[in-house]
Amino acid sequence: MDELLLRDLTPAVIGVLVRRGVDFATAEDAVQEALVQAATTWADGRPDDPKGWLVTVAWRRFLDAHRAESARRDREERVELEPPPGPTVDVDDTLEVFFLGAHPSLSPASAVALTLRAVGGLTTRQIADAYLVPEATMAQRISRARRTVADARFDRPGDLGTVLRVLYLVFNEGYSGDVDLAAEAIRLARQLAGLTDDEETAGLLALMLLHHARRPARTRPDGSLVPLAEQDRGRWDTDLIAEGVAILQGALARDRHGEFQVQAAIAALHADAPRADETDWVQIVAWYDELLALTGSPVVALNRAVAVGEADGARAGLAALAGVDPSVPRRTAASAHLHERAGDLPTAAGLYADAAAAASNLAERHHLTRQAARVRQGLLRPDAAHGRRADGDG
Repeated sequence: MDELLLRDLTPAVIGVLVRRGVDFATAEDAVQEALVQAATTWADGRPDDPKGWLVTVAWRRFLDAHRAESARRDREERVELEPPPGPTVDVDDTLEVFFLGAHPSLSPASAVALTLRAVGGLTTRQIADAYLVPEATMAQRISRARRTVADARFDRPGDLGTVLRVLYLVFNEGYSGDVDLAAEAIRLARQLAGLTDDEETAGLLALMLLHHARRPARTRPDGSLVPLAEQDRGRWDTDLIAEGVAILQGALARDRHGEFQVQAAIAALHADAPRADETDWVQIVAWYDELLALTGSPVVALNRAVAVGEADGARAGLAALAGVDPSVPRRTAASAHLHERAGDLPTAAGLYADAAAAASNLAERHHLTRQAARVRQGLLRPDAAHGRRADGDG
C-alpha cells in the first residue's frame, strides 16, 4: 500500500465531504475510517481511482454514522444523502483543508496537531509519539481543535500566512517516534507550493530544504550538538541545497520579499561557504537588517548581533546585543560567545554556565556546559586556543 499517496489524498477527500455539507470533525472521522479500510483492501492492489474510492468509502461511513445516531437527525435538512456520490468532481480542496487546520482561533499546538492529522493523514498515536505525549492527551487536543472548526465552511479565503507558520512549527519539531516531522513538513510544504503561486510559500520550502540539508552534520554520534562553524560540510546534502537555492532564486526574482524568503537567503549564504571562515557575513548582516525591518522580532535582533560580531568584530556585536531584551531566549549564550571572541574569557565562562542553566533542552544544556568548561580550561592554560567559535546552528 502506498502510504504517502494516502496521506496526499487525505485533505482532498476531507474537502469533498465538507463541500457536501459534512462538518469538519465528522468528515475527518469518516476519512480516517476509509484510510483504515484502504490499509487492508489495497494490500492486493490499488484501485484505478484512489481518490474516488476513498471518497465513496468515507461517504458511506458518514451515512452509516448519520443514520445510526438519532441525535443527528437534524442534519438531514442540510445534508443531501442521495443519490450516491458517483465520480469525484475534479476540484482540489486541499488548500482549504490547510486553512482549516491552521484556523486562527486555534492555539499553535492545536493547529499543528490538527494539520498533521487532517492534512498530513497521521494517526493520533503517531502525532502523540512525535510530540512525546500520551495518546490520550493528544486525542483531547485534537478533539478540542476539531470542535473549534466544526462549523467552518469553505466560503472565505483562509490565511496563508498562518498555514506557513504552522508548517514551520511542524518542521522545527524535528524527529521523534516513528514520524520524522521535519520530513513531513517538507512534504506538506511541497504540496502547498504546488497549490499556490506564492513566493513566501516557495521561500518557506527553500528554507526547510536548506536547513534539512545540514541535518546529517548537526549532531555527533552521542547526540550532542555540533555548532554550525564546526560541522563537517562534506556531510551536507548538496542536492537539497541546490534545490533550495533554485526555489529561493525564483521567489526572490519577484522582488516581494517576506520573512521566510529572507531567512532562506541567510541559510543559502551559510550553505554557499566551503568553510566557516569563508562565510559572507557582510551580506548576512544586510539580510538580517531586512528581516528585522519586516518582523521587528527580538530573536532576529539577537541573531543579527551575532552576525555583526562576525562581520565587524566582537565589540560591534556586543554593542548591537546591548539593545536586545535580556529575556530573549539564548541572549546569554550569544553574549558568552561574543565576550569570548572579544578575549574576555572570565565573563564568557560565567555566561556560558548561566546559559546552560537556562537551556530549554538537554542537548543544548550539555553543549553550553561543555563550552563553559572549555573556556575555563583556557583560563588555566593561556596558550590554549581561545578563538574557537561557539555560535549555534543558524
